[in-house]
Amino acid sequence: MTLVTEPKQIDIQFTYRQIIRLLLVGYTNPHTHRSYYRSLEDFMAWWKKQGWTQASKMLIEQYKAYMVNEGVGPTSINLRITAIKKMFSEAYDNGLIPLEIARGIERVKGVRWEGKPTGNWLTKEDAQALLDAPNIETLGGLRDRAILAVLLGCGLRRAELVSLTYEHIQQRDGRWAIVDLVGKRSKKRTIPMASWTMKAIDEWAMGAWGRIHMGELLFLRMQKGGEVVRNDGLTPDAVRYVVEKYAEQIGVDISPHDLRRTFARLAFKGDGRLEQLQLSLGHESVETTMKYVGVEQDFVDAPCDHLGLRL
Repeated sequence: MTLVTEPKQIDIQFTYRQIIRLLLVGYTNPHTHRSYYRSLEDFMAWWKKQGWTQASKMLIEQYKAYMVNEGVGPTSINLRITAIKKMFSEAYDNGLIPLEIARGIERVKGVRWEGKPTGNWLTKEDAQALLDAPNIETLGGLRDRAILAVLLGCGLRRAELVSLTYEHIQQRDGRWAIVDLVGKRSKKRTIPMASWTMKAIDEWAMGAWGRIHMGELLFLRMQKGGEVVRNDGLTPDAVRYVVEKYAEQIGVDISPHDLRRTFARLAFKGDGRLEQLQLSLGHESVETTMKYVGVEQDFVDAPCDHLGLRL
C-alpha cells in the first residue's frame, strides 16, 4: 500500500499511527516524545479534515500556511514541521511514499523569526523546554543540561563558560555564585546563581565524580560512549553545537548568545533591576543592557503617568 494510489481513509489513519509509534521509539527524552506526539496528533487531525489528500510538499506547505493564519508562533510551527518531516522520512523508510515525495517534504522550510539586529530571545516556555531537553539518564545529558543552565541562568558568553573551573563556584552572602570570572577586556565580575543552576552543576559534577577537581575546568569533553576526557575542556564551538543540538529538538533557531539575551529579558520581565542585570552581564553601559532586554519607550504606560502629581 502506498499513499499514491488513493488508499482508504482508515488505512491511512491506522498506518500512520503505526509510523508515529515507530518514530517515537527513538526518542527517550520525555519532553521530546510529548512534543513530537502532540505535533503529529495536531497534523493528523488537520490532514483528516482535508480528506486524507495525497502526501506531498504542497500538503505540508498548506499546513504551514494554516498554522500561520491561526496565529501559531514561529517556535511551535518549526517544531511541528520538524516532527512532520521526520514522520514522512519514517514513512519513506517503510515504503509508504516514493523517494521524490519524501525529498520534497524534506525541503519544506520552517517559519523565519522576525529578526532584530540584536538577535533573538526565547520565551519562558521555550527556555524551560530547552533546559528540559537533555537526557539526564546519561552523563553527557547531565553535562549538557548544566551547560544550558549556566547559559540561561547566568548569562555567560561561550568563552566565559569554557573557562569556568570548579574554583569559580563559591558562596557569597549565603548563596552560590560564579566568583571573579574574567570576561571581555579582562574585566572581573561575580554572578549570583539560582538554586536550579547550582543543582544542574552539582548533578553533573557528581556524575563525573573523580574527574573534576578544584582549580580544573568544570565542563569537559566527552568521548564516544560517554567517557569524560579529563583536563580536556570544551571549545566555544563545542558549546555552540550543544545549544544548536537541543534547540533543533524543540524546534527553535537560536545561538548561545541568544541564551545570554534570554537570561537578560526573562530576568527583567521578572522585575530584575536593570543595574543588577548590567553587573551580571558585565556591560560597561546600561544602554547595552537595555538592548539585551528589548526596552523601548512606552507611550501608553509612560513613566510620567506614575508621578502622582496633577494640576
